[in-house]
Amino acid sequence: MSDTFLVSTALCVPVLDLEALMQGRTVVAMSKAFRCAPYFLLCPVELPELNSHAKQLYRSGFLSSVPLQQPVIGGQTPPITAWAKFEDCKIYSEVEELRALSRLTVWTTEGLQAIITERNRIFLASLRVFQLHQPIETREAWVSPDKAGRFIQLPNHFPVDDTLPVLSDQKFARQHQRLEQFAPPPHPELEKLEAAFAFRSQSSLTDEVLRYETRNLLGWHSHRPATPIDPNLDWIHKVAALGNRSMEEDEGKSNYQAGADFEIAVRDSLQYLGFKIELSHRGGAGGLDLACSEPYALIGECKSGKRIPNDTAVQLLNLGTLRLTDKETYRTAAKLIIGPGEPTSQLEKAAKVHGMAIINPTTLENLVQLHHQHPGSIDLLQLKEYLADGRADDEVDKYIQKVKAQLALRAYIVDQIRHYLEDAKADDANVDSLHAVYVVSKRAPSLSREEFHEILIELSSPLAGYLGRRKDSDGKDHFYFLRELHV
Repeated sequence: MSDTFLVSTALCVPVLDLEALMQGRTVVAMSKAFRCAPYFLLCPVELPELNSHAKQLYRSGFLSSVPLQQPVIGGQTPPITAWAKFEDCKIYSEVEELRALSRLTVWTTEGLQAIITERNRIFLASLRVFQLHQPIETREAWVSPDKAGRFIQLPNHFPVDDTLPVLSDQKFARQHQRLEQFAPPPHPELEKLEAAFAFRSQSSLTDEVLRYETRNLLGWHSHRPATPIDPNLDWIHKVAALGNRSMEEDEGKSNYQAGADFEIAVRDSLQYLGFKIELSHRGGAGGLDLACSEPYALIGECKSGKRIPNDTAVQLLNLGTLRLTDKETYRTAAKLIIGPGEPTSQLEKAAKVHGMAIINPTTLENLVQLHHQHPGSIDLLQLKEYLADGRADDEVDKYIQKVKAQLALRAYIVDQIRHYLEDAKADDANVDSLHAVYVVSKRAPSLSREEFHEILIELSSPLAGYLGRRKDSDGKDHFYFLRELHV
């Protein structure tokens, strides 16, 4: 249950210091007062001299991730987008303390020493930062440079709540503890990797995803990058449309051309799912529309138009026996008829007799999109079991729903482990503890300890990387949270 407060006080924070707080890179802000209100807004202040002195005050890895010139539209002052709960305030003045602080914050040792020279000491307030649901407009009087580090009284009371924390309880506690103990950063090599991404002038979607995961591992706040469709994969959302278009002429294309486009989309779909396409059997007069050799033999025919004709099964039977000369290969091969039209009753009967599956292009598109969202989630050997004789759309859909349920279960387990460790303020937990939490949740399906352990190992494999795994002194597995599984 969230807490709501009415706030009429704000701490004025330089824009780059505020950016560091919003990124979760630090949990402290400079204050000119030792005592602070229990909660307050964070008002961004632009310092005119910042651009010329930024490299002296801020570490290069942080500077590379933010623009020095904050965007200001129409001369407006930057809005307030966050508030904070005050935790405590510490005073620092010793050189060794400043070196340790620099390693744990975004400031350089030289920059902190320059502030000490001017002020003799630094007050650092530890803040639990939360995002606002709606920004609050500021006034010039609130954001004048001389207000930096000071508290100001606002003319109104503003409601805030704690539903949007920048850092989880566990991540905040870890950062706060490291500051109190001057503990070295746990992953300096990851910080260098994150900085390397930031220094790139251009970044790909893969770069953005890796940077997101790196920030997650560092315990910083980060927005998951949107996943735009690769222009080269635009067709994965058009398989059904190409099939439907083949039923009638449009866009000046002949029915033959529309059918050819559909056949290409089906072939590309099977290859994208992981089948090896045999081009030597390519369609056309006397050729198979679809022929795959791995991970098992699959042959098929694409049929455009409003009806899938009676002779399709005979055609696939004849071409299949001609092209697959080995009798056993033909017998065990998956046989597929795909088209947007309605199969005739005679075709349905023939397909059942000869072990041929008939599916709609929409079903194939659903498979391809699921594979795109979760690479490796489609097991082609399992899929073969659902290519039922006759109309197979319902059976294939059962397989799709089964895969989605498996993904949802794993996403639930990952999320449950994250919350359990945060509540317990623990770094990791053993299998018995985590399984007990799952059993108490009464989440279906019921899993034995062994089944649950197998899923944890799967989620902690290098190819998954949602959980981490380590051995305790007795050789027993302990697991910890790494990143979310989005379904």
